[in-house]
Amino acid sequence: MRELYVWFSQGLYSYRNIGLLLFRLGIGGMFMWHGFPKIAGGVEKWTELGQTMAVFGITFAPVFWGFGSAFAEFVGGFLIAVGLFYWPACLLLISNLSIAFLSQMLTDKGLLKASQSLEDGFSFLAALFIGPGKYSLDEYLGLSPSANWGKRIMKRHW
Repeated sequence: MRELYVWFSQGLYSYRNIGLLLFRLGIGGMFMWHGFPKIAGGVEKWTELGQTMAVFGITFAPVFWGFGSAFAEFVGGFLIAVGLFYWPACLLLISNLSIAFLSQMLTDKGLLKASQSLEDGFSFLAALFIGPGKYSLDEYLGLSPSANWGKRIMKRHW
């Protein structure tokens, strides 16, 4: 049984970059899908979204905060999907989802409502450590930390 498990896991491990691509396309695409109505909703929608910040005592510039949230969701989802500026996009989405989770919990919507923000936030937190994988624009453009990239940086700075 152990040999079968090892054989199966090694087989899947050799396709980990395809797994990362599928993860990025799936979750990035869904964030774009959820974010598009928010970004396209204009000032009225951004104001509605931004008023959520009142939970934290922030009542100024709701349009700014709402646009920031819509931008994080739609553009962040796009960047994750294509694997471009992957690490900043993960941080942007982690921040946005943390605020969503906290605001839902502080307004007594409960964990049932807030769980999606928490789950997605942890997904991006894990993705932050894993990286975009081989099939990403960051890798294609040389922005991903491969062995050669790290050596070039060290030579340049030392």
